[in-house]
Amino acid sequence: MDTGGKGAQVDATSPAPPVSPDSPAPRRRRTLGVDLTALAVVGILLVGAVGATGAFVYHELYSPSAFVSRYLALLSRGQAAEALTLPGVAVDSTDLARAGLPTDASEALLRSAALAPLSDAEIVGAEEGDDGITTVTVAYHAGPHAGTSRFRVERAGWVGVAPTWRFATSPLAAIELTVGGTRQFSVNGFDVDTRQVSPAREKADPFEPVSLLVFSPGLYSISIDTAIATSPGVAVLSDTPAARIPVDVQSKPTAEFTKAVQGQVESFLADCATQEVLQPTGCPFGLVVQNRIVTTPVWSIQQQPAVTLAPDGVDWTITRVQAVAHITVDIKSIFDGTVRHLDEAVPFFVGGTVTILPDGTASIQVTDGS
Repeated sequence: MDTGGKGAQVDATSPAPPVSPDSPAPRRRRTLGVDLTALAVVGILLVGAVGATGAFVYHELYSPSAFVSRYLALLSRGQAAEALTLPGVAVDSTDLARAGLPTDASEALLRSAALAPLSDAEIVGAEEGDDGITTVTVAYHAGPHAGTSRFRVERAGWVGVAPTWRFATSPLAAIELTVGGTRQFSVNGFDVDTRQVSPAREKADPFEPVSLLVFSPGLYSISIDTAIATSPGVAVLSDTPAARIPVDVQSKPTAEFTKAVQGQVESFLADCATQEVLQPTGCPFGLVVQNRIVTTPVWSIQQQPAVTLAPDGVDWTITRVQAVAHITVDIKSIFDGTVRHLDEAVPFFVGGTVTILPDGTASIQVTDGS
């Protein structure tokens, strides 16, 4: 039927044209598939990121290497007291005996004042053994010296899902120090007296070493600088946990001390020369004759000894040295009665000891050095 319009009328009840099998899939279905794939990829990436983050956090915060790094960081900042609080660092007499260290070792050097600079510390290796002990290797600079140390670390427990650690072997070591000529010395500028760190205190044997616990790693410069004794610094690098490090520091007398002893020896010999006898009492020189003396012997010191001192425990020895006295006397022969005028040099030797008394004064005994 003609409607009078330009277009044809469509019957609303007519069926829709069939869809060809070759027609493309609906857009919504394709978009959903892409979304699911993207979500799967994102999920995988998230799982990987979480795993990587967890591994990083473990390594940096909860691993044996991280535990050792914290210890080194505390030493680098001079925080000795804090370093001692880490599990496995501080030791008692039982731990010392187990480690083969002296059970009476002093803790005097386990303080910030006795620490030297530690820098450039880094972990260079970590290896877990079959016994559950992880050996962590570190490199560092202790003052100007490069060093490497190894620490044994074991699991201590858990905090939630995070493991905690402790040193299986304490990083402390022991310097076994013998000093000669004094009881006072300094370690990295920190003053120490052997009577303070020896279990025997005032009765400490000066020939026996004193044991001093130290951190590893650590550089310890031991020197002597007192009114009577001096020595250049001896650098000791403590780089092995539980090690025993023997150190022997023998001091030299100061110029002032040697001069004072020289003066006392000269004064002593001058006093000896005032005795008007052939054998001055308590003196290192004299003369023996078989005849009778006619005049009073007159002594003088022709050549004073050049005193040198050597440490002997906390005291000193006057090294045996030659000197020369001079005597004038008239001697009468018991055989024929003739009188001979004696005017001659009498060589002799001088030695002795210098004992340092508790109040710091010196007691000097002069002998013939034999």
